[in-house]
Amino acid sequence: MSSLNASAYELPRATGSCASTGRAFEPGEPYFAALVETETSAEPSSKPAAPSLGFARVDVSAEAWDSGYRPERLFSFWKTTQPEPNAKKSPWADDSVLLDLLERLADTEDRKRLALRHVITLVLMRKKLLRYDGAEKHDEGDETRTVWQLTPKLDPAKGPLGKWNEDRQISVLDPGLTEDDVALLIEQLGQIVEIDD
Repeated sequence: MSSLNASAYELPRATGSCASTGRAFEPGEPYFAALVETETSAEPSSKPAAPSLGFARVDVSAEAWDSGYRPERLFSFWKTTQPEPNAKKSPWADDSVLLDLLERLADTEDRKRLALRHVITLVLMRKKLLRYDGAEKHDEGDETRTVWQLTPKLDPAKGPLGKWNEDRQISVLDPGLTEDDVALLIEQLGQIVEIDD
């Protein structure tokens, strides 16, 4: 698989306002951050849009969410809090958000989403929530694909000290990203799934 130029793929950040009402969030206010799938066909425009990884972030106030508002093409969501001014942000949402994204991307064949899933895997390995057990090579025509085999924690809530789930294996395609691609995608992933409290 050819390398992905990660600098060309932008992941959206928190907006600071509700997509339903347009109201800006107050510091300390809880809200829902949602990932929505973007349209596959780009609409004509005078200015070319930057490529995306197939997702957009949509922020929704708790009131609008509780009233039933859901953005179209909802893929995943998590609850977060609008930060206080000048407050230090935690770089990642809780581990369940990352694990949920990893699972939801399991059946993708889209090259950009495969790259995103690989980067999520690297983050979870760094957090010691996935254990690398080895790799298998698969020849597919002119291309050889490498698939990592990983074991997750039995209870991710226990963090790196929890026991491994030896009865479960997760397979993740290595899309052949460069170190620069991985670093840029990890930074962008941190922007989209950051937790703001």
